[in-house]
Amino acid sequence: MPKQKTHSTAKKKFKVTGTGKLTRRQAMSGKLMNKSPKQKRQFSKEAAVDSANEKAAKKQLGRA
Repeated sequence: MPKQKTHSTAKKKFKVTGTGKLTRRQAMSGKLMNKSPKQKRQFSKEAAVDSANEKAAKKQLGRA
């Protein structure tokens, strides 16, 4: 049985935590010029991948 290859862009977009959860970058964080300091602070933190998308993301990372 051949090994499952990791999707090249998925390994750049997702990070697996020590407990096995997936994290991602925040959306809407591209244009920060006219956003408040509170929004800028919150955009810098990584968010958890939603449970509806977690199965697909793990499959792309070869962790299905």
